[in-house]
Formats: sequence, structure tokens, C-alpha cells
Amino acid sequence: MRIAILGGGGAMGGIFGAWLSRAGNDVHLIDVARPAIAAINAHGLTVEEKDGTSPVFRLPATDDPAAVGPVDLIITFVKCYHTQAAVQAARPMIGAQTTILSLQNGWGNADRIAAVAGAKRVLVGLTYHAGTLIAPGRVKHPGAGMTFVGELSGDISPRLQLIAATLGAAGFDTTPSPRILDEVWKKLALNCCTLPTSALLRFMAHELVAFPTAKDAMALILTEVVAVAQAKGIALDHDERWAAITGLLETAIGGKASMLQDVEAQRQTEIDVINGAIVTAGHEAGVPTPVNALMVAMVTALQGRYLAAAQKAVA
Repeated sequence: MRIAILGGGGAMGGIFGAWLSRAGNDVHLIDVARPAIAAINAHGLTVEEKDGTSPVFRLPATDDPAAVGPVDLIITFVKCYHTQAAVQAARPMIGAQTTILSLQNGWGNADRIAAVAGAKRVLVGLTYHAGTLIAPGRVKHPGAGMTFVGELSGDISPRLQLIAATLGAAGFDTTPSPRILDEVWKKLALNCCTLPTSALLRFMAHELVAFPTAKDAMALILTEVVAVAQAKGIALDHDERWAAITGLLETAIGGKASMLQDVEAQRQTEIDVINGAIVTAGHEAGVPTPVNALMVAMVTALQGRYLAAAQKAVA
């Protein structure tokens, strides 16, 4: 397939782009970060794998979608607050049969893509692979897991099967799901529990289960997420999610949550579409979410301090 990765200079975009390219696909990495583009084009994209190997992948990177032209598939890995702008900029790559697959964190990305490109083009997915950006053109891949993709309608369509097969052939254990929103909520539960706690405590992934009080905090968050999900008719089981979350963290040695990476780089976080999405949905469903609201308030205060300092420095 001819594939473009939006956010291809980042950790997850780089990992997916590299593996899809290795499988023989024509892959183009799209990013706005000039240092990443320059490093990848000059030296290739290095992926530090969990087994200690660091293969280098040669594939093109650019900030100009028009130079790429129409593709079969666009995979979005940009931050949620850049989604609409990124898809708008990607219009030169959208042909008559182009599909856009969101593998982003958070809630609401499908609607943001549909607002620009139309709902019929959109597939939704999630992945349990982990990635950390080490330097421009160099990413760390500390953990692998399942990837799920689906049509919002629930249909197992030919294009869904083709894309799932393409991802599978590249090494991603991929399942086409008829209930993709249930799977999205499962990943949302993981993110709600782990991202703000890691960002506020500055913990690596495995440290979140090494300290009982950190586990207690995540358990409180999960209880609210499950209550909201069930009120919305989403099939989310508390015990299954808790076992999955803690089991994943125990094996994610050296993994660094994306929100912690954002805080360390003093970037805007995605707290509003993660725990913030739970607070909003809870309000709509009449379900109290005080712990998730506290996570939103604390992360928002933290990022507000450094973003205000950055604006002051520029002024």
C-alpha cells in the first residue's frame, strides 16, 4: 500500500512507519518538526528494539504533503489538538479512495478527522505498542501489544480487512473489531489510569505498579472510568481492565508515558481528551468523577505553569 504517517517523526509514528516500510509498503513520514525530518532523510530512522537491536530504516520524511500526492492510507499519530489542522494540511494526499485511520490517544479524534475529510473515510483504532522519542530520527520501542482497528458502523468491510492484513504483515498483531468503540474505551481506561499519574509523579511505566499508593490512585481512577462507560452502554469490565493495566505495566520496563514525555518537553498535554473526556461524559451521564477531575486540574496547572513561563520568555 501507499501510506502516509501524520506525526511520522514522533515515537509511535516512527515505529509504525518503519515496520510498514520494512514489509514492502511505500511509506512517507509527514511531520512539522524540521530536526526530525532532516535527521531521518540524512541518516535514516533508528528504532531501538526491546531485544537490544537498533535497525535503521530508510524512508522519506517531509513537511510537504503535496510533494507526496494521493495515498491509499493515512495513519494519524499527531496530538489530538493538532488533528484537524494536520488532516487539513494533508488534503493533497487524500484521493478518491483514501482511508484515514486514527491510532491516536484520547477521545473524539474520529469526529475531528470527519469534520475535515468526511466520516466515510474514517477508521478508528488503537494500539498497545509503546514508544519513546529519544532524539530526532531515533525512537525507542520498549513494548509491543495488540492493535485493533474498526469501522464506526461495526462492519467488517473489505477495506478494514485489507488494512488489518497490511498491519499484520508488517508485524503488528492486528484485529479488525466489530465493536471498536468498546476497544477504544479499554485503551482510554489504560490512558486515564497511567498517563496523569506518571506525568505528576514522574514515574516510568513499571514504577506505577511498584508503589502501592500509586496503584491505589490508578484504582480510584479506573472505578470512575468503568462507571461512566457502563452508563454509556460501553462493555467495560473493571476486573479485566485492572488485570490488563497492571500486567502491562509490570512488563513495560523502561517505558515512558506520552504525557510524561510532554511534561518533560514542556508541551501541551492531552489531558482534556483523556481524563477530561471522562469528566465530560460523566457529567452527561450523571456519574460523579471527582478523581478524574482532580487529575485534569493538577495536570492543567502543571502545564499552565511551564506554558506561561515559555510565553513570558518569548515576550
